[in-house]
Amino acid sequence: ASANDLDHLRRHKCGVRDLNEAEFLAAEEHREMTLKGLGVNAPMVNGATIGVYAHTITDSKGNGAQTKSDIDAQIAVLNAAYAPGNWKFVLKDWDTTANDSWYTMAPGKPAEKECKEALRQGNADDLNLYAANIGGGLLGWATFPKDYTSAPLMDGVVILSSSFPGGSAKDYNEGDTGTHEVGHWMGLYHTFQGGCREFAGGDGVADTPAEKEANYGCPGTVDSCPDEPGNDPTSNFMDYVYDACMTEFTTGQFNRITQEFTAYRSGK
Repeated sequence: ASANDLDHLRRHKCGVRDLNEAEFLAAEEHREMTLKGLGVNAPMVNGATIGVYAHTITDSKGNGAQTKSDIDAQIAVLNAAYAPGNWKFVLKDWDTTANDSWYTMAPGKPAEKECKEALRQGNADDLNLYAANIGGGLLGWATFPKDYTSAPLMDGVVILSSSFPGGSAKDYNEGDTGTHEVGHWMGLYHTFQGGCREFAGGDGVADTPAEKEANYGCPGTVDSCPDEPGNDPTSNFMDYVYDACMTEFTTGQFNRITQEFTAYRSGK
């Protein structure tokens, strides 16, 4: 691959920061304690219907406008990806806001905060999905379930509007940026978190093999951690491959989602 090809591949990435080992272990312990606090008889949420509040951000000239069918197409992609775990997404409301600074928002910057504080709806178990022409060469970013308690208005998923199904983001326009970012929102980490050092699973999931670093494009079979069992999970929604080559979550990932959603989102 030429330098330009690699730039095309790597320019499109997720704005969620990977945890280091100490952060990962602290978060795992926090979830275990939270689940214990719910009591032994608390039912685990093995799938549910999630309400979606979709927010389209355009600039003052109307660039970035979306139609209801664009929103429906993105939700259909989510439903196809999450159906094996018995999760369903249903549109509750959709709005469009013209705001030049929000249109190019970046993670952690004032525009993101202003946008979300103005538009967020629902509770911890409602998905707020923001579409904009986001900056920094990013495809999207998301908040984790545990973050809701301390910053409820910031909760949600932000994605590049051209990554919606049929959009103009080449190789990333089948809607799986949405799938990937909603994965974070439901408690999943990148499959390459931790590299070949699979501390407690690297991403906390035993059935996604260790992965030295992110895979891009459509790499096929890769074994970047030959001393660890299994090949890289290059078809997993939580890697960085092209949409066409992202096809699955694992049983372990759905089990993790159940634990995270039960601890931090269900009924909150």
